[in-house]
Amino acid sequence: MIVLPAPKLVLRYPTDPDAIAALLPPGFKAWGEPTVQIGVYCAPVQGEPEFGISTKVPATFDGVDGQYALGIGIDQESAIFVSRETNGQPKFPCDVRLFRIGDVVEARARHQGHTFLTFRGTVAGEVEPGDPAIVDDEWWIKVARAVGGGDGYDLPPTVVRVHSEGTITKLERLDGELQLHPSPWDPIAELLPMRGPSTAELVTARHTAREITVAGPLDPDAFAPFADTIGGSRWPGDRGAPKR
Repeated sequence: MIVLPAPKLVLRYPTDPDAIAALLPPGFKAWGEPTVQIGVYCAPVQGEPEFGISTKVPATFDGVDGQYALGIGIDQESAIFVSRETNGQPKFPCDVRLFRIGDVVEARARHQGHTFLTFRGTVAGEVEPGDPAIVDDEWWIKVARAVGGGDGYDLPPTVVRVHSEGTITKLERLDGELQLHPSPWDPIAELLPMRGPSTAELVTARHTAREITVAGPLDPDAFAPFADTIGGSRWPGDRGAPKR
């Protein structure tokens, strides 16, 4: 059994359906409401606390509804490169701050000198989850382009499925303000603009299962425009840097 030692701050907001569709490689399709989900967390990794921030959008692959991970910024270097090499997890170095003092909750994410997200809120009360059961699928992509920078791949794009199960043990609603700030390195404000009010929750969960498996291939030619990203994320980039 895996037990998270602290609640996760879960932020959601509506965006444009076309914005989500533009970020999904061929082989994925958007589903449900065009809602961006951001999770800010602290979890033990390699015996140390890892502060992280994940950005996901709803996507279906091979008939399974899940969440396509665009980026996971973390403050622990040891877990960044091995995660990407092994499972295609889109991790990149990021200074993440998350704390609660009394009923006040604050979060901030900063990367390459740019603070791209801030949140400040207060706990409005504990609520009953509509469905306490957690059954979640998240999509990552494992890929390696050809040595020397030529066309083709040493490892063609492969979809990785992360299937998680568990139970929500506590859910607290927050009243607060999510702010997305312009950043060339984390273009969430530009590529997934906020089109309505956001919601915020503190979610405490008991995770009972997590399985990481190969879900299937993507068309390598159709994927080519999505292969160049910003750092280890899946944000569109230019040789690892922001698009010029």
